[in-house]
Formats: sequence, C-alpha cells, structure tokens
Amino acid sequence: MNIPFHVDLRDKVAVVTGGGGILCSVLARGLAACGARVAVLDLKEEGARKVAEEIQAEGGKAIGIAANVLEKESLAKAEEEVCRQLGPCDILLNGAGGNHPKGTTSTEFMSREDLARENQELVTFFDLDPEGVQFVFNLNFLGTLLPTQTFTRKMAEGGSGGVVVNVSSMNAFCPLTKIPAYSGAKAAVSNFTEWLAVHMSRINIRVNAIAPGFFLTDQNRGLLTNQDGSYTERANKIISQTPMGRFGAPEELLGTLLWLVSDSGAGFVTGTVIPIDGGFKAYSGV
Repeated sequence: MNIPFHVDLRDKVAVVTGGGGILCSVLARGLAACGARVAVLDLKEEGARKVAEEIQAEGGKAIGIAANVLEKESLAKAEEEVCRQLGPCDILLNGAGGNHPKGTTSTEFMSREDLARENQELVTFFDLDPEGVQFVFNLNFLGTLLPTQTFTRKMAEGGSGGVVVNVSSMNAFCPLTKIPAYSGAKAAVSNFTEWLAVHMSRINIRVNAIAPGFFLTDQNRGLLTNQDGSYTERANKIISQTPMGRFGAPEELLGTLLWLVSDSGAGFVTGTVIPIDGGFKAYSGV
C-alpha cells in the first residue's frame, strides 16, 4: 500500500484491536508496510484473518486473532499467541470501539411535544437505556483499558518500553447531538490517555491518541448515506461544519499514527490527543 512517509518499524511487533474494521485495517496495513510484524485482533476471527492475509499479500508479516476486548481471559490468550508467533508487543493500537442505538436519542433537541409520547418509537433523553449506555462505555473505555493492561505488561517488565496509541474521537472535544453515550465514552478515552501517559512516563512507555473526525465506516454508513449513495441530512450538516468540505479517507489517519509510533520522530511526545478532522473542531460555524 502507499504510505505518506516511511518510518523504520523493523523488529517491532504491533497489536491492533478492532483491526477488522475499515479504519483500523488500513492502519494495520500501514504499520506492516513500515516493517512491523502485526497482530490483527478483532471480535470476528474471519475479519481479523482477512486483514492479515491482505498484509501478507502485500509482503508483510501478520496474523489474525479473534479476541474480545471486554474479556481478560480472551485477551490473555491472544497475548500468548502473539508472543508465540511474533514476539512481545512493542506498539499497541487500541482501535476497538463503537456506538449502540440504545445510547442514542431520536432527535437533536428536546421538545415538550416529545414528552407526550405520541410516537412510541421516539427515544428521548429520558428513554435512554442504561444497559445500552453501559455497553458503549464498556466497549470504548474498558475496551481500551483491558487490552492496555494485557499488552503493556511485558513492555513495563522488559525495560525497553513501547508505544500505546488509543483511538478517541472528535466527539471527545465537541459532543455531537443524539449520541451522549459515545461522546462521553470517547471523552473518557482521551482523559485516560493523558492519565496513562503520566503514569507510564518513567518506564519509557509513550501514550497518545488520535481523534478522527468524520470518516465513512461500516458503523455509520447507514446514518450518513442514503441507499443511492447520496448524503443524508445529517451528513450534509457535518460537511457544512467541516472547513475542508468533505469526509476523511482512512489513509489520512496514517501520517499521524506513523509519526506517533516512531521513537525517532515523536520520542518526546506523550499525553497528546490529536484531532484529524478537516478542521471540524476549530470551526465555530460562523
């Protein structure tokens, strides 16, 4: 694959959670293109293996492993397999995450008419399902914390250190309407990134995060595009608030990731959360 620039990741082992997804599969391929041996972890083994096979076809070394980021036993088994086939983890990319309909409201703004419940399918703030909200927080926050506990242990014990890159979101800076659970969960990921960077700073483990803006993925495509491929009203609103006037391409995350994982390029960078959002965060709307 084409990468924006090359960093030397030879002799490095990279673990990518959520690696079967659109964004993280591209990031996994980018790490491999720079010489890293990549373990692609995903809840769906088929998806993980498919990405690993793509990397192998491009001349890289990769394995695909099924792993549940919310189960410590599953992660421990995955870590054991990574060490057996590739070696201990040097770079951890925490890419697993997502939203849930039960943590989402139907409308952007509350109205008294909504409270009359004439439409039984309408989900107001008062109807948010605690289990749905908990699922979103667990997937995004615990789904970052537990893999970090699992894959940074040998980094800490070995003394050579390593790099952790979390995947936050532009929502962590500026919460979007309708998705309070996802926005809050990603804010927790950003806060955890800063906390962990300080906590790990004396043992040579750098911790940073990327915060993607709007990219078309399998999870949001139904919300942002119509069946004919045209943009929905919400998508057009997003584009209107994005100074660059478009959605991002997955490959446009690669440059920031490769810089962050490079000790020669970002050896004094830790505790940062970097927006990659086409200017969305910076734009006030006027």
